Amino acid sequence: MRLRAIGDLNDLPEFAREELLNAMERTRHNTGLNLNLALSYGSRTEIVSAAKDIARRVRDGELYLEDIDDEVFANALYTRDIPDPDLLIRTSGEQRISNFLLWQLAYSELYITRTCWPAFKREELCEAIINYLHRERRFGMISEQVQK
Repeated sequence: MRLRAIGDLNDLPEFAREELLNAMERTRHNTGLNLNLALSYGSRTEIVSAAKDIARRVRDGELYLEDIDDEVFANALYTRDIPDPDLLIRTSGEQRISNFLLWQLAYSELYITRTCWPAFKREELCEAIINYLHRERRFGMISEQVQK
């Protein structure tokens, strides 16, 4: 398993941050499952951080304003090495994404269940996956565009 963490890790207590970074380093070459932890994470903060990073690179002459596009922006996010989610399962019946992966969820499918997280079990996960499998992934297009 490979451990990764997204968020402002500088907000963590020093001992916890050091242990986390050490664990991430020890597992960075693992190729099995990926465990992504969102710690001290807020998507608005992530987007502002990316904008500041890009502005700094433009100011320092490392990047030209004309070169800024979706890819440059995505590569400045905490999730730069993590694929965008295909499916977001939202527990507890809430119909909002709560400042979570605002950029990355643009074309994700949403599955909302009234089941709260501690009670969310294998059967509910299977139901969410089956529901997802019956969807037409359009990535912002209409059906006719996808079928071409």
